[in-house]
Amino acid sequence: MEENIQKLLDNNIFRSCIVILVSIFIYELLNRLIFKKAKGRNSKLSNRNKTYLKVFSSFTRYALIIITTLMVLQINGINVESILAGAGIIGIIFGFAVQDALKDIIRGMTILTDRYFQVGDVVQYGDVMGKVISTGLNTTKIEDLKTFNIVSVANRNIEQIQVVSDSIDVMVPLSYELPISEAERVVNEIIEQVKLIPEIKKCEYKNVANLNGSNIDYMINVRVDPTIRRPITRLVHRIILQVLEHNGIEVPYNQLDIHQK
Repeated sequence: MEENIQKLLDNNIFRSCIVILVSIFIYELLNRLIFKKAKGRNSKLSNRNKTYLKVFSSFTRYALIIITTLMVLQINGINVESILAGAGIIGIIFGFAVQDALKDIIRGMTILTDRYFQVGDVVQYGDVMGKVISTGLNTTKIEDLKTFNIVSVANRNIEQIQVVSDSIDVMVPLSYELPISEAERVVNEIIEQVKLIPEIKKCEYKNVANLNGSNIDYMINVRVDPTIRRPITRLVHRIILQVLEHNGIEVPYNQLDIHQK
């Protein structure tokens, strides 16, 4: 029995499996302890702390993978010291091969230090507007607010990501024939109706914005949680049409006048 146990312990595959299992155990234990301690201090983690924890988790995972790989190689008779000694030349070759991955890792750290965005922020990436659900060393994951699809963005592309504010500028198009005093009365009526929406933080008149070919744009500014930007914008447009209809005012549109002699 003892001889069989000794043979098992001397088996490289068995020892390699033990090292891998221990590494996985350490990773899971560290994650549980750190997240538990963080939540113990704050009943609700801030978005910033969530971002830090996500990046730390990614860093720990990669560090353990490297250490475990070196240990497994050593167990199986591969001279790790000679590999590390030649790491200079290999590092140059490897660097060219994984330069995009290295850029992602560097950018991942930059997201933390420069606070480009954090978990919970609403951002715009191309045609996608969504909420940041996680930030790692390589990628940032965004949940599309429209389709609920998860979009993964390589961290090297963070310059293309814009943080969406809670401010929306909405135009009220009114005719040139409408006196400005009457126009502003209607705009203020619209604002009072918009303020009745429970999710609205603030709504105010911002004066005349544009003098267009067929109408004047009166701007109102609405502040609302960015996660409900789209539905609130649609609701505000509906209120504008209802108030204009109630006051007997038509929405201006381009018209072509033809004069014949």
